[in-house]
Amino acid sequence: MTKKNSDLHLDIRGDDREVAVIRLTRPAKRNALNDALILAIRDTFDHLPASVRAAVIDGEGDHFCAGLDLSELSERDAGQGLMHSRMWHAALERVQYGPVPVIAALHGAVVGGGLELASACHIRVADDSTFYALPEGTRGIFVGGGGAVRIPRLIGAARMTDMMLTGRVYNAVDGERIGLAQYLVPAGTAFEKAFELARRIATNAPLTNYALMHALPRIAEQPADQGFFTEAMMAAIAQSAPEAKDRVRAFLDGRAAKVQKA
Repeated sequence: MTKKNSDLHLDIRGDDREVAVIRLTRPAKRNALNDALILAIRDTFDHLPASVRAAVIDGEGDHFCAGLDLSELSERDAGQGLMHSRMWHAALERVQYGPVPVIAALHGAVVGGGLELASACHIRVADDSTFYALPEGTRGIFVGGGGAVRIPRLIGAARMTDMMLTGRVYNAVDGERIGLAQYLVPAGTAFEKAFELARRIATNAPLTNYALMHALPRIAEQPADQGFFTEAMMAAIAQSAPEAKDRVRAFLDGRAAKVQKA
């Protein structure tokens, strides 16, 4: 299954059609985000085929995403600006809290709204060409796509403040060091690694993946006593699933691989 519009390309891959490859297709604009592309991302996650168990977001050309397309920035009053930001929030919420885990394959510019999109994904794989920036502070604007919530949870509020106040740019190595990516790979191989991870993740029990996407981040924000209770509820639900019982039985019977030293 392949679908494409002028801004985004969807390709369903894998032996069981289990991985959705979602590619931003505005290379002439360094995959800068406009409203049409944001809405296409939202609609794609709202209508993924039932066979899909994981997704990869990638960018066509030399860059993942260079942020907001300022050429399409409209003058808005405060109320219109508020509603526009909330539209972006709703779209990127479908990435973070959608139906499947999402891996971002990062290369080139991961800037502004591009970093907001990447931060909504569950795993980020960066290659050596990747660089990160939040230039909104030097352009007289503020992040509006959820970055003020998601990015500090990755790198801390102080580092994000520095990036916005000074225009600081992080290269791929330093970005991985501070937590903007979990994997760092040679230039040109980010998609390959992201797709490999997506296929592996797609073999997990769906309910466990759902718990990791939806319950774990909420537990992390709860007071400890509430977090422990939520964890207990989620653990009980997950282990009651027939697939979980089959997997545990396979391990006990010696039919499942044991964890090995990396």
